[in-house]
Amino acid sequence: MLSRVAGSIYWLNRYVERAENIARFVDVNLNLLLDSPVGVEQQWAPLVMTTGDLELFKERYGTATADNVVQFLAFDSNYPNSIISCLRLARENARSVREIISSEMWERVNAFYLMVKEISQAPPLSQLPSFFAEVKLASHLFAGVMDATMTHNEGWHFGQLGRFLERADKTARTLDVKYFILLPSAKDIGTALDELQWIALLKSASGYEMYRKCQHRISPQDVAKFLILDRDFPRSVQFCLLNAEKSLHHITETTPGRWSNPADRTLGKLRSELDFITIEEIIKRGLHEFLDDTQVQLNQVGRGIFETFFELQSI
Repeated sequence: MLSRVAGSIYWLNRYVERAENIARFVDVNLNLLLDSPVGVEQQWAPLVMTTGDLELFKERYGTATADNVVQFLAFDSNYPNSIISCLRLARENARSVREIISSEMWERVNAFYLMVKEISQAPPLSQLPSFFAEVKLASHLFAGVMDATMTHNEGWHFGQLGRFLERADKTARTLDVKYFILLPSAKDIGTALDELQWIALLKSASGYEMYRKCQHRISPQDVAKFLILDRDFPRSVQFCLLNAEKSLHHITETTPGRWSNPADRTLGKLRSELDFITIEEIIKRGLHEFLDDTQVQLNQVGRGIFETFFELQSI
């Protein structure tokens, strides 16, 4: 497979997944604001902080109000990680490989982009919850159409690899927001506000009902364990890494336990660490520090994939 084609399918899926995860990310706050007594600025500023683009946001918008943050993360076409920018890039990647992907995939991503573009013209704040629900649903439809209509060959595995790496990164970031930034002060730990935030976090990952099926009470440690180490929940970090590694092994034709390039090695090390670590060890080490290190290693995997499969080598 041409590296250009592999890269386009990989990034097509990463961008669609990123758009969905940004919708989930903002949706955490919208859910919290329904019940939380905390001030608006205090709730919205952390969302921009976790993107790593706080300086850019301040330069363009100044104060972190609900309108400004939603515009920046969802509808700012000049911000490369906004929902509309991600879908524009996803559409461009899909267009470049239309002869490889199915026509149904192209139709889904094109309709997805046009839907967001239309709403971005004048987004009413009162309709944002339903808009973000539509974004999540459209992403699910794209993933389902891809699985049902595209041959599960090397190209499909590049798509899976992009989707699951992006999802693992955003699950870790969203959990880090709740644990490290969002709670106003230590005195609020264990209060009704704290529990509301953990419930909102689970709902943003579509994991509240699945969590309740295995746990009867909201416990920060149990929620963290569920979102990091659960091997069966499709948005947990562990589940994503297991599936990303399967696809990477299929692409490189290496067997489990072996590696042939830096991406293989870094992903294998990270996945194997999660195989044997316990939530107690993670908490003792520091949940924020663990999640931050996980994101660094996921970035290293991404760089390794680019250098191994997509980067043009000089002759």
